[in-house]
Amino acid sequence: MNQGVSAIRWGGSYLELLDQRLLPLDETYVRCSNVAEVVDAIREMIVRGAPAIGISAAYGVVLGADERYRNQPENWREGLLEDVGALAQSRPTAVNLFWALDRMKAVIDSLPDGESPVARLEQEALAIHEEDVAANQRMGELGAQLMQGEQPFAVITHCNTGSLATGGYGTALGVIRSAYKAGLITRVFADETRPWLQGARLTAWELVQEGIPAALIADSAAAHVMKSGQVKWVIVGADRITANGDVANKIGTYSLAVLARYHGVKFMVVAPTSTIDMQLATGQDIPIEERTQQELLKLRDMQLAPERAQAFNPVFDVTPAELIDAIVTEKGVILNPDPAKMAEHMG
Repeated sequence: MNQGVSAIRWGGSYLELLDQRLLPLDETYVRCSNVAEVVDAIREMIVRGAPAIGISAAYGVVLGADERYRNQPENWREGLLEDVGALAQSRPTAVNLFWALDRMKAVIDSLPDGESPVARLEQEALAIHEEDVAANQRMGELGAQLMQGEQPFAVITHCNTGSLATGGYGTALGVIRSAYKAGLITRVFADETRPWLQGARLTAWELVQEGIPAALIADSAAAHVMKSGQVKWVIVGADRITANGDVANKIGTYSLAVLARYHGVKFMVVAPTSTIDMQLATGQDIPIEERTQQELLKLRDMQLAPERAQAFNPVFDVTPAELIDAIVTEKGVILNPDPAKMAEHMG
């Protein structure tokens, strides 16, 4: 399968990230050569999307290991664990970040002090990246199978969940790609996704590149589109899923779920099991990141609101499990998720 654009490129001694703040007008890669640069890339939205953040952080640990071992070959571990802590602080909501860092810490703990950790950590980071692509392709197949048996229909998606947000292929957008290839989807309605416009700048860009019929809509147009009757599924990704099936995702996802239930539209969440946090009982336990007011008050350098206006800018919301028809992971499909089904799915 075509994996789509490569937003994350590992160069052995550096990490290159496609600057998603500049798309679709400018395709520029930012080179990161140390941990601080990877932290900044995650925090400043050069790379975004929960799986992509986790993969980038894993490569960041490799860069940190190389620097720490070269400077302190007999005592690299303490400094590297500080680097892991800095990466963990870069974004608070996406659990894939902490999942990937936990895998890297397990490798760190298994290595002797006097031995270079670089090769083994690089191997683990590459494995995380490759596993993500394989998981996305599997989820694409499972999600498409879930929609079979219906007449071809339109779908709505929110934010960006494609190759740009993952190691490749995509989560929700991966399902859309697979379902379109199978002749199930006629058209994709992509929410613009304020305030960073990931739907307008990124999802629309990926769909155009794939040749998938798509229409960009304002976030506030979703109810009108659902009312038309042509939309049968809303398909979204996730940044964290709790033990009861509640889902944190880009702000605006919750309102889509409420609208979908009212209009009889099914609601699908697509995410790898690395996004599931069984340590949190419900969505009320998820830390919701708030970003600067300026993201709402300005569009790049253009002032959108009065100079003294205030803004509230939560960048995620939580969709309760009772509004979700299916959660699709690489391990299978959870219909109408609840705590028992989540526990069984996660073994």
